[in-house]
Amino acid sequence: MAEAKTLHDAFLDELRDAYDAEKQLTKALPKMARAATSPDLRAAFEAHLEETRGHVTRLEDVFAGLDEKVRGKHCDGIAGIIEEGKSVMEEDFDDATMDACLIAGGQRAEHYEMAAYGSLIAWAQAMGYTEAADLLQGTLDEEKAADKKLSSLAEGGINQEAADVSNPEELDDEDKPASAKRSKAVAVAKTARRR
Repeated sequence: MAEAKTLHDAFLDELRDAYDAEKQLTKALPKMARAATSPDLRAAFEAHLEETRGHVTRLEDVFAGLDEKVRGKHCDGIAGIIEEGKSVMEEDFDDATMDACLIAGGQRAEHYEMAAYGSLIAWAQAMGYTEAADLLQGTLDEEKAADKKLSSLAEGGINQEAADVSNPEELDDEDKPASAKRSKAVAVAKTARRR
Protein backbone atom coordinates (compact mmCIF):
# COMPACT_ATOMS: atom_id res chain seq x y z
CA MET A 1 0.00 0.00 0.00
CA ALA A 2 1.35 3.41 -1.01
CA GLU A 3 2.23 5.86 1.71
CA ALA A 4 -0.08 8.88 1.97
CA LYS A 5 1.41 12.08 0.63
CA THR A 6 2.08 14.99 2.99
CA LEU A 7 1.86 18.78 2.90
CA HIS A 8 5.54 18.76 1.94
CA ASP A 9 4.64 16.70 -1.14
CA ALA A 10 1.79 19.06 -2.00
CA PHE A 11 4.13 22.02 -1.52
CA LEU A 12 6.67 20.54 -3.97
CA ASP A 13 3.89 19.78 -6.44
CA GLU A 14 2.65 23.39 -6.27
CA LEU A 15 6.21 24.72 -6.58
CA ARG A 16 6.64 22.68 -9.77
CA ASP A 17 3.33 24.01 -11.05
CA ALA A 18 4.37 27.61 -10.28
CA TYR A 19 7.75 27.05 -11.94
CA ASP A 20 6.10 25.85 -15.14
CA ALA A 21 3.59 28.73 -15.00
CA GLU A 22 6.40 31.28 -14.79
CA LYS A 23 8.25 29.60 -17.68
CA GLN A 24 5.08 29.70 -19.81
CA LEU A 25 4.63 33.38 -18.98
CA THR A 26 8.18 34.22 -20.10
CA LYS A 27 7.02 33.10 -23.56
CA ALA A 28 3.59 34.76 -23.44
CA LEU A 29 4.54 38.21 -22.12
CA PRO A 30 6.63 39.25 -25.17
CA LYS A 31 3.63 38.44 -27.42
CA MET A 32 1.36 40.52 -25.19
CA ALA A 33 3.85 43.40 -25.30
CA ARG A 34 3.96 43.27 -29.10
CA ALA A 35 0.14 43.22 -29.29
CA ALA A 36 -0.20 46.28 -27.02
CA THR A 37 -0.64 49.62 -28.75
CA SER A 38 -0.35 51.75 -25.61
CA PRO A 39 3.34 52.50 -24.99
CA ASP A 40 2.70 52.42 -21.22
CA LEU A 41 1.02 49.01 -21.43
CA ARG A 42 3.82 47.66 -23.61
CA ALA A 43 6.37 48.93 -21.08
CA ALA A 44 4.41 47.33 -18.22
CA PHE A 45 4.44 43.93 -19.95
CA GLU A 46 8.15 44.26 -20.75
CA ALA A 47 8.97 45.22 -17.15
CA HIS A 48 6.94 42.31 -15.82
CA LEU A 49 8.75 39.96 -18.21
CA GLU A 50 12.01 40.89 -16.48
CA GLU A 51 10.38 40.32 -13.08
CA THR A 52 9.01 36.97 -14.28
CA ARG A 53 12.51 35.85 -15.22
CA GLY A 54 13.47 36.75 -11.66
CA HIS A 55 10.53 34.67 -10.36
CA VAL A 56 11.93 31.65 -12.21
CA THR A 57 15.32 32.21 -10.54
CA ARG A 58 13.67 32.65 -7.13
CA LEU A 59 11.80 29.38 -7.52
CA GLU A 60 15.07 27.68 -8.45
CA ASP A 61 16.51 29.08 -5.20
CA VAL A 62 13.55 27.65 -3.26
CA PHE A 63 14.16 24.21 -4.79
CA ALA A 64 17.87 24.47 -3.97
CA GLY A 65 17.11 25.49 -0.36
CA LEU A 66 15.01 22.35 0.02
CA ASP A 67 17.65 20.14 -1.68
CA GLU A 68 15.15 19.33 -4.41
CA LYS A 69 15.75 18.97 -8.14
CA VAL A 70 14.45 21.91 -10.16
CA ARG A 71 11.67 20.75 -12.42
CA GLY A 72 8.29 21.92 -13.54
CA LYS A 73 4.94 20.20 -13.75
CA HIS A 74 2.68 21.39 -16.57
CA CYS A 75 0.44 24.15 -15.24
CA ASP A 76 -2.91 23.65 -16.92
CA GLY A 77 -4.36 26.76 -15.26
CA ILE A 78 -1.90 29.25 -16.71
CA ALA A 79 -1.91 27.36 -20.03
CA GLY A 80 -5.67 27.95 -20.24
CA ILE A 81 -5.32 31.63 -19.40
CA ILE A 82 -2.58 32.01 -22.03
CA GLU A 83 -4.72 30.18 -24.59
CA GLU A 84 -7.61 32.56 -23.90
CA GLY A 85 -5.21 35.46 -24.37
CA LYS A 86 -4.05 34.07 -27.72
CA SER A 87 -7.65 33.86 -28.88
CA VAL A 88 -8.21 37.49 -27.91
CA MET A 89 -5.09 38.61 -29.78
CA GLU A 90 -6.46 36.95 -32.93
CA GLU A 91 -9.63 39.05 -32.76
CA ASP A 92 -10.01 42.13 -34.95
CA PHE A 93 -10.50 44.63 -32.11
CA ASP A 94 -9.75 48.33 -32.40
CA ASP A 95 -6.49 49.34 -30.70
CA ALA A 96 -8.00 50.60 -27.43
CA THR A 97 -10.22 47.54 -27.05
CA MET A 98 -7.27 45.23 -27.70
CA ASP A 99 -5.31 47.00 -24.97
CA ALA A 100 -8.26 46.69 -22.56
CA CYS A 101 -8.51 42.97 -23.36
CA LEU A 102 -4.77 42.50 -22.90
CA ILE A 103 -5.04 44.09 -19.47
CA ALA A 104 -7.91 41.75 -18.56
CA GLY A 105 -5.89 38.73 -19.67
CA GLY A 106 -2.81 39.93 -17.81
CA GLN A 107 -4.84 40.39 -14.65
CA ARG A 108 -6.29 36.88 -14.95
CA ALA A 109 -2.74 35.55 -14.92
CA GLU A 110 -1.74 37.79 -12.01
CA HIS A 111 -4.70 36.71 -9.89
CA TYR A 112 -4.02 33.05 -10.62
CA GLU A 113 -0.41 33.51 -9.54
CA MET A 114 -1.32 35.55 -6.47
CA ALA A 115 -3.57 32.70 -5.29
CA ALA A 116 -0.86 30.12 -5.91
CA TYR A 117 1.90 32.10 -4.18
CA GLY A 118 -0.37 32.93 -1.24
CA SER A 119 -0.95 29.22 -0.61
CA LEU A 120 2.72 28.35 -1.09
CA ILE A 121 3.75 31.02 1.44
CA ALA A 122 1.19 29.81 4.00
CA TRP A 123 2.34 26.22 3.62
CA ALA A 124 6.03 27.17 3.79
CA GLN A 125 5.40 29.12 6.99
CA ALA A 126 3.41 26.26 8.52
CA MET A 127 6.25 23.82 7.80
CA GLY A 128 8.96 26.20 9.04
CA TYR A 129 10.49 26.81 5.60
CA THR A 130 11.28 30.43 6.46
CA GLU A 131 13.74 31.07 3.64
CA ALA A 132 11.32 29.64 1.06
CA ALA A 133 8.46 31.74 2.47
CA ASP A 134 10.59 34.90 2.25
CA LEU A 135 11.60 34.21 -1.36
CA LEU A 136 8.02 33.44 -2.35
CA GLN A 137 6.79 36.59 -0.59
CA GLY A 138 9.08 38.68 -2.78
CA THR A 139 7.43 37.19 -5.85
CA LEU A 140 3.92 37.63 -4.45
CA ASP A 141 4.68 41.31 -3.78
CA GLU A 142 5.79 41.77 -7.41
CA GLU A 143 2.69 39.98 -8.73
CA LYS A 144 0.47 42.29 -6.66
CA ALA A 145 2.36 45.34 -7.92
CA ALA A 146 1.98 44.18 -11.54
CA ASP A 147 -1.76 43.71 -11.01
CA LYS A 148 -2.00 47.18 -9.49
CA LYS A 149 -0.08 48.67 -12.44
CA LEU A 150 -2.48 47.03 -14.91
CA SER A 151 -5.48 48.36 -12.95
CA SER A 152 -3.92 51.82 -12.99
CA LEU A 153 -3.47 51.71 -16.78
CA ALA A 154 -7.03 50.48 -17.29
CA GLU A 155 -8.54 53.06 -14.98
CA GLY A 156 -6.15 55.76 -16.18
CA GLY A 157 -7.66 55.91 -19.64
CA ILE A 158 -7.41 52.68 -21.62
CA ASN A 159 -10.85 51.38 -20.61
CA GLN A 160 -12.45 54.78 -21.23
CA GLU A 161 -10.80 55.09 -24.62
CA ALA A 162 -12.12 51.63 -25.55
CA ALA A 163 -15.59 52.65 -24.33
CA ASP A 164 -15.41 55.87 -26.33
CA VAL A 165 -14.59 53.90 -29.48
CA SER A 166 -17.69 51.80 -28.78
CA ASN A 167 -19.89 54.90 -28.51
CA PRO A 168 -18.30 57.45 -30.87
CA GLU A 169 -21.64 59.09 -31.71
CA GLU A 170 -21.81 60.48 -28.19
CA LEU A 171 -18.58 62.46 -28.63
CA ASP A 172 -17.80 65.56 -30.62
CA ASP A 173 -15.21 64.89 -33.32
CA GLU A 174 -12.46 66.75 -31.46
CA ASP A 175 -13.11 64.63 -28.31
CA LYS A 176 -12.92 61.29 -30.09
CA PRO A 177 -9.80 59.25 -29.39
CA ALA A 178 -7.44 58.73 -32.32
CA SER A 179 -8.34 55.03 -32.46
CA ALA A 180 -12.04 55.90 -32.88
CA LYS A 181 -11.19 58.23 -35.75
CA ARG A 182 -9.06 55.48 -37.36
CA SER A 183 -11.84 52.91 -36.85
CA LYS A 184 -14.38 55.25 -38.45
CA ALA A 185 -12.04 55.98 -41.37
CA VAL A 186 -11.47 52.24 -41.92
CA ALA A 187 -15.22 51.57 -41.83
CA VAL A 188 -15.87 54.38 -44.36
CA ALA A 189 -13.13 53.04 -46.64
CA LYS A 190 -14.53 49.48 -46.47
CA THR A 191 -18.03 50.75 -47.29
CA ALA A 192 -16.69 52.76 -50.23
CA ARG A 193 -14.87 49.69 -51.63
CA ARG A 194 -18.06 47.60 -51.46
CA ARG A 195 -19.95 50.07 -53.69
